[in-house]
Amino acid sequence: MPGSEDADARDGMWLDEEAGRLVRPYTVSGGRTRPKAHFDLLTLVMATGSRPKSYLGPDHDQILDLCRAEPVSVAELAAHIGQPAVITKVLVSDLAEHKALITRAPHAIEAAIPTDRETLEAVLRGLRKRL
Repeated sequence: MPGSEDADARDGMWLDEEAGRLVRPYTVSGGRTRPKAHFDLLTLVMATGSRPKSYLGPDHDQILDLCRAEPVSVAELAAHIGQPAVITKVLVSDLAEHKALITRAPHAIEAAIPTDRETLEAVLRGLRKRL
């Protein structure tokens, strides 16, 4: 990945082997806890290929890298970057405002599709066997 060495060097100064992450979540988001736009945990995020004009931070870069190839949900992004969902939503909001990301609401599950009881019972039996 181009520029990944620079990103690794920047990330290294924020991590400590024993203590873990040295920057608190509220610092990452500049103290903000509310995104400027509404995002569900299942909202899909995709990088546009455009970078923000100014450097926003290593977490913003990491989000852009994660959703460059395919859409990723906000929940998955939060897990990958190790931030609470609310902070991840603020970071996604920042990137969307800079037009570096596009977002799409998740598709609603069709209520007309009946649940197949046999399939659900087979899944349950399989899970019970593994436990």
